[in-house]
Amino acid sequence: MKAIGSGGEWWWNLPSLRRKPDPRRRGRRNPDPRGRRRGPPPEPLSSSSESIGQSRGWPMDFPFTQAVTAASLTLTGDTLAQVHRRIVDRRLRGPEPDSKGFLPDILMNHDWLRALRMASYGFILYGPGSHAWYQFLDQCMPKPTFVNLSTKVILNQIVLGPCVIGIIFAWNNLWSGKLSELPSKYQNDALPTLLFGFRFWIPVSIINFWMVPLSARVAFMSSCSIFWNFYLSSTMSK
Repeated sequence: MKAIGSGGEWWWNLPSLRRKPDPRRRGRRNPDPRGRRRGPPPEPLSSSSESIGQSRGWPMDFPFTQAVTAASLTLTGDTLAQVHRRIVDRRLRGPEPDSKGFLPDILMNHDWLRALRMASYGFILYGPGSHAWYQFLDQCMPKPTFVNLSTKVILNQIVLGPCVIGIIFAWNNLWSGKLSELPSKYQNDALPTLLFGFRFWIPVSIINFWMVPLSARVAFMSSCSIFWNFYLSSTMSK
């Protein structure tokens, strides 16, 4: 290594190749106590690397808590919808002499594939998606003003609402192997579902953005979504 270093010195000291000092850069060089001049101190790491360090974990970190909460609530909503449908069917059939088979009928005839479909939608799509959406709204409009509150509520209805309806319809038809029927499903059920959602989610969103603290908003909306999931699950089964 010394030989390479000495070779570099004689090549550098050739008069024809020696670089002339720039007088404009003299003021930016710091004198060395040993009589030599050294360049400016090395610059810190680039801002891109700092930003990577600050933002590490997202989007790699999966919001597991929100996903599990949403999956549990969508599963609960679907279970309530199936039980309600089965109770209505039993009443339409008239009174039965033996009512001991009511609970086994509910458990044995439960559509577990449909329940898994709804739970997977909540875990994979609704939970992480709603978590990211509410975080985005709070970062863009952190101040609790009337304008920000109204904007959040409006955006929640015209952006998140249609996205949820479109995704869950596609998710259901994909699992059922009925993607060819998806356009007619959108045409027949998407608008009524969206309009019904306005009546339910606008008051809920006002309470969420106005009275519920940021740390509890996802949990509050997920708890309220159990009724919405009940309606969606009933709509899916038509």
